[in-house]
Amino acid sequence: MAAMAVGSPRFSAYRAGLFTVLLSGTALAPTPLLAQEAQPVAVQPEGEAAAPVVPDQTIVRQIAVAGAQRLEPQTILSYIKMRPGDVYTAAAADEALKDLYATELFSDVKIREEAGNVVIQVVENPIINRIILEGNKRLKNDKILPEIKLAPRQIYTRSKVRADVNRIIELYKRQGRFAATVEPKAVTLDQNRVDIVFEIKEGPKSKVRQINIIGNEEFSDGELRGEMLTKQTGFLSFIKGGTSYDPDKLAFDQQKLRQFYLTEGYVDFRVVSAVAELTPDKKDFIITYVVEEGERYKFGDVTVDSEIRDFDSDRLTSNLPMKAGDWYNAQTVEDTIEGLSETIGAFGYAFAQVEPDYNRNKDERTMDVVFRIGNAPRVYVESIDVNGNTLTQDKVVRREFRLTEGDAFNSLQVRRSTARINSLGYFQENFEIEQQPGSQPDRIKLVANVEEKPTGELQLSAGFSSLESFILQGSIQQRNFRGRGQTVGLSLNYSRYSKSAQVSFTEPYMFNSNISFGADVYRRDYNSFNYFNSDRNNTYENSTTGFSLRAGTPLSEYMTLIGRYTLNLEDVTLGQRYFRDLNGDGVAECDPLVAGRYLCDALGKRTSSILGASLIYDTLNNRIRPSKGERIVANADYAGLGGNVNYARLRLNGSKYFSVLGNFVFSLAAEGGYIKALKDRNLDGTDDVRLTDRFFLGEPDLRGFDIRGIGPRVVRKRLLADDDGNFTIVDEDRKNWVDDALGGKMYYKGRAELEIPLGSGARELGLRPSIFADIGAVWGLKDPNVNTISSPLYIQTVDANGDPLSSPVYTNDPVAPDGETNNTLFISPFTEEYLGDTPKPRVSVGIGVSWNSPFGPLRLDFSRVLLKEEGDDPKTFSFNVGTQF
Repeated sequence: MAAMAVGSPRFSAYRAGLFTVLLSGTALAPTPLLAQEAQPVAVQPEGEAAAPVVPDQTIVRQIAVAGAQRLEPQTILSYIKMRPGDVYTAAAADEALKDLYATELFSDVKIREEAGNVVIQVVENPIINRIILEGNKRLKNDKILPEIKLAPRQIYTRSKVRADVNRIIELYKRQGRFAATVEPKAVTLDQNRVDIVFEIKEGPKSKVRQINIIGNEEFSDGELRGEMLTKQTGFLSFIKGGTSYDPDKLAFDQQKLRQFYLTEGYVDFRVVSAVAELTPDKKDFIITYVVEEGERYKFGDVTVDSEIRDFDSDRLTSNLPMKAGDWYNAQTVEDTIEGLSETIGAFGYAFAQVEPDYNRNKDERTMDVVFRIGNAPRVYVESIDVNGNTLTQDKVVRREFRLTEGDAFNSLQVRRSTARINSLGYFQENFEIEQQPGSQPDRIKLVANVEEKPTGELQLSAGFSSLESFILQGSIQQRNFRGRGQTVGLSLNYSRYSKSAQVSFTEPYMFNSNISFGADVYRRDYNSFNYFNSDRNNTYENSTTGFSLRAGTPLSEYMTLIGRYTLNLEDVTLGQRYFRDLNGDGVAECDPLVAGRYLCDALGKRTSSILGASLIYDTLNNRIRPSKGERIVANADYAGLGGNVNYARLRLNGSKYFSVLGNFVFSLAAEGGYIKALKDRNLDGTDDVRLTDRFFLGEPDLRGFDIRGIGPRVVRKRLLADDDGNFTIVDEDRKNWVDDALGGKMYYKGRAELEIPLGSGARELGLRPSIFADIGAVWGLKDPNVNTISSPLYIQTVDANGDPLSSPVYTNDPVAPDGETNNTLFISPFTEEYLGDTPKPRVSVGIGVSWNSPFGPLRLDFSRVLLKEEGDDPKTFSFNVGTQF
């Protein structure tokens, strides 16, 4: 280093610098003790010139960090602007604190300074171990957790917790629970971890206590409230539903009000304001609408102006539904636009637009409307594309199209194609065929973007029915087998008096032709019964083993012809208690005194070879729960193509559904049939229909009556002894009768039913009530032989020595006086009557409800019989309940 002269500027600067260094060394003397106490990491600048000394200023010598666990000190210091050599001030320290808190990495930060040594003491925010929800019942975890931004292994911050609390509360507000509260808690764990617990109090749904409407003069508050989706709480709130407050519904109800007034001709109507006020207890809302109705308008001149030469404007105008002088109705205008669009589209003009032009005359209060049909070319189908199907073959979808490539576009056929694809049940609900422009202006593409859904069904159910007692059912079915649209199924059924098993197969397009084919193989066992003293007694057993083949072809878009062949092997048997050696030849035969002549005639094995056909006309919009359309079916069967049974049978049934009064569904149904036995030597020349081939009527087809509760029947009434010991008094207590239904050769039945829509509250419970009226009758048999026994009777099969008799002996002096034994049957005195064989109508009315209860689907019917005949068996209440597992 070169020598410096004393007093020179360089010497003066050197002396000042040395003085500064010595002074700094003196100030840093206590530093080791302070560092040992807080264990900070100090950062000392290198090669930097020291700041000039200003009186009363503290220079930052070094900055140390204490308390850091996960973060490096250098990382923490990078968040602040303060550096060694800076002048330390309270404002600088405050800014550093703000910068560190802004990182949301620390729950506590402190800065202290001693003689230029700055120590930043930090407490790091903990790491989240897990998120816990408590108290949430209405909203499950899978609905709340996706909305929470905090997650395990993230750093806990209070601001993020507050934000998540707000998100959870917002979720509950969307559910109408404005009184919901959320209290977050942090449970401290070791290693600086915490569990975040959100304690939720859901509270009740905030209801609409009152809806006020101000400014309405032409329509009452009640009429306008009836048009709204939101309902105010009241006595029938449970049934009406819709009483929960929803801001989206508030906006929708304003639109509903405007639509209502526009349909009544008030074109100037407007909602001035709509205010929803929460009551102080946060349980209810009070909604107030302020409206201006304006003047009512009529239609003025209403015309059609078509630029398409194929459509005559005057002719279209003459067919419009509205006329000049009618009250203006915006809904009628919308329906007219839709109708004109469908008409144009049906003739191939897919891209033609129908635009209404309005001209309001305020002085005369009339509205002129011109429906302008823009010019457009006739369109042809360029291509039909099917997308999204992974299992279902393209041909399954394509064959449901009513149009093919090259056809003229037809909007009605497109709609029908959409309905047919929807009815397959293979794809998403509300499927729509998309219409896209083709390669040229007169070309259009039809695109079916499908989303497949599972088509296999496995059902296991158990339940209890008033008809069949305990029921066990199981079935497995695939409705789109191998993606070919085929249906295969297996079903099993077991109840107290019926058992069945069936295997079925259906091919809707056999060999890719428009012919359907199906086959069923089955076994059915049926035990008939009657009641005596409220005890059920089995009468006869009917076992049927057989198969059925069917093939169908459409005759038109809505009409189908189905032919079928059925072969049944049937065996009707009775228990041994009904058989006796009547002729003394050692052959047991059915005893008419015990079983009745009608039942004895039905016994035996037989083979039924049946050829049949069905003609079906079906326009229903939904085959499961229709609300519109009709279905008519004519069935004809002939038994006698082989086998030993001969009869001809005809059945007709039809139903029609209407959407009325908004969402109400009204339906009418009627059915009738006739069966006639054909003479055949195998039936010994008898001209009668056997018991198991006849028609029966009662619950559930005719509500208000028990199963097989109307029609021809033999009633066996017990005789009681009079004062002289003679059995001449008839026991009129029906529960002591033996009631055997015989069925009939002719029948009819009808039904009128109105399904009542309920509010959202009841719909959530799956309630579907209805009111109904049923009518029907079954008749047409020859009078059977009836018996009367006026004294106790014993039927003996052995003599006094116990040896078998050549034929049974009917006597009043029994061998076994203790009553019935293996060899002696006691018959109480009785008289038989033949009742109910009349076509006079039986009528019942009632109410019913279907409920998807927590323990399974439940159907309840309460009926009152208005018309009945002697011998009919009415029934006021019936139910059917089951569950699936």
